[in-house]
Amino acid sequence: MSKHQYDLIQCMKQPGRTNGLVCLNCDGRCPICDSMVKPTEEAKICHSCSQGSLFNKCILCGNYLGANNENSIPANYCFECVLFEKHREGCPRVINVGSNKADLIFKNKK
Repeated sequence: MSKHQYDLIQCMKQPGRTNGLVCLNCDGRCPICDSMVKPTEEAKICHSCSQGSLFNKCILCGNYLGANNENSIPANYCFECVLFEKHREGCPRVINVGSNKADLIFKNKK
């Protein structure tokens, strides 16, 4: 994700035991490098990202997953990120929405 869009910031806190969830649009994408090949290990998110209003949102795009996460799929790291141990760097949740998406939101409000 951060490989293609440089304005996105990831949480990068110590991951906990909770699995990260993605929406149907982000299914199969690696949270770190955005590739869609060879998903191997499930992504874990930190304790603060797994509570409150962030619990029902996709870790990559922030889309709502439903009241009971019925539209969610567990996020997986690709084989290369596991091989190079990039999955151990921290929580992969994207914190900000990025300038392109923020510009779209403000444009739609006008």
